[in-house]
Amino acid sequence: MARPHADNDPLAFPVLIADIGGTNARFAIISDAYGELKHFPTVSTSDYASPTVAIEQGVLARTSMLPKSIVMAIAGPVDLAPLKLTNADWTIDPEELLHTFGLSDVVVVNDFEALALALPSLDESNLVQLGGGTTRAHAPRLVIGPGTGLGVAALISAAGQLTPIPGEGGHMSLGPETDDDFALWPHLEHFHGRITGETLLSGPGLVRIYRGVCALEGVTPAHDTGEEISDHATAGDQTAKTALRLFCTYLGRYAGDLALVFLAHGGVFVAGGIAPKVRGFLADGHFRRAFEAKAPHEAIMRTIPTAVVAHDRPALEGLAAFARTPSRFSISLHGRRFRQSET
Repeated sequence: MARPHADNDPLAFPVLIADIGGTNARFAIISDAYGELKHFPTVSTSDYASPTVAIEQGVLARTSMLPKSIVMAIAGPVDLAPLKLTNADWTIDPEELLHTFGLSDVVVVNDFEALALALPSLDESNLVQLGGGTTRAHAPRLVIGPGTGLGVAALISAAGQLTPIPGEGGHMSLGPETDDDFALWPHLEHFHGRITGETLLSGPGLVRIYRGVCALEGVTPAHDTGEEISDHATAGDQTAKTALRLFCTYLGRYAGDLALVFLAHGGVFVAGGIAPKVRGFLADGHFRRAFEAKAPHEAIMRTIPTAVVAHDRPALEGLAAFARTPSRFSISLHGRRFRQSET
């Protein structure tokens, strides 16, 4: 049987780092607290029956380094084991992982909790700044990530430690503001009966915006995926371009609302699978103007920096930061950190 373990006790090395998303799983190993991440090829969750098989074939078959601990981020709730992924047919069972691989520890966190943990590790080479603003040391930081869904998390600095605050901010409602928005909104498909951030600010959300624009303009949709829409927008397709610019505008508006909640003077960072691919559109001014348009607090918003995360595996960096020095972070792992029973 596995038993709960103290949050900030050191981990046994080597540590396997895993970022398990709804579509892809990414893995790396750290040999010790000072070691560099050894990365492994990204695998598709649909190609493997379980995370155990993916680890065996995607990691252990490619290295002689046997992990003694696992630190894992998953795209789904992490409150009660075993853990079910939201958008993939995988279940994470810490006891199975401990037994199968002879591990000392298994730590499981939310995927955007891992991205929040990564924020202190990102530098100018991993970021593309959008607009003005200057980062304030020790101020709250925020990460928002459109991808398969819309993730949100914050990172708070207090008493010499960093605390990630994950949440479900992607499911807050998103409403029209301008005359153009009010014209478009009747043509937008609802998701779970609502229009939330995730309804529009995700891969499927970009498709909903595009279809809404097509309906408003009286044209037949020509593209079926967010990737097709962004590619054709870049190539000059006017309807696709309108949809993508609206996507960036609504993302800036939503990010600005969240920045006000936290007064995120440490910066707002746009991560996820979509942002790096459309950063030219994010940088053209629509995102930043919508971000700052928060009367009566435009002056405050102009001081908060925003940036696209250009790192291709930022969650792994966040998990590695925790694995190296757990004591740096104030994070509750009650029910989320397990180790083998000594009996």
